[in-house]
Amino acid sequence: MKTKISVLFIIIVLLFCCKKEVEVTCLSKGFEVTATAYNSLSYQTSSNPSITAFGDSLRPGDLYIAVSRDLLDSGLIHNTKVKIEGFDSLFTVKDKMNRRWKKRIDIYMGVDVKKAKKWGKKKLNIEYCIPANDTIP
Repeated sequence: MKTKISVLFIIIVLLFCCKKEVEVTCLSKGFEVTATAYNSLSYQTSSNPSITAFGDSLRPGDLYIAVSRDLLDSGLIHNTKVKIEGFDSLFTVKDKMNRRWKKRIDIYMGVDVKKAKKWGKKKLNIEYCIPANDTIP
């Protein structure tokens, strides 16, 4: 029994000591986009407005965005963290927009329609990082 515990302990120590840190190098990308806002209401999205096109659940207060499909092709993929001009916090890509939109993001604003209407439509800059090994030409 002591031998089994000793062997297990040695294996655990070796695993932790030999663990390599993986350095992720990334390329910063940025775009000027048109930014609008949306709510999780069926008349704005679908019959299940709290589920995104990626299958994620939305809750008011979440810092999520939807992106146009051309931005998906540029590396702005599901779960990417995005810095939006004018905001201190990072947003996460959790939804994708209808194919008709280009160079556009939609900022999730829960069920607060007044806030979304007040936001309106703006041109602004976004920045995000993609891992160097996932670069898109």
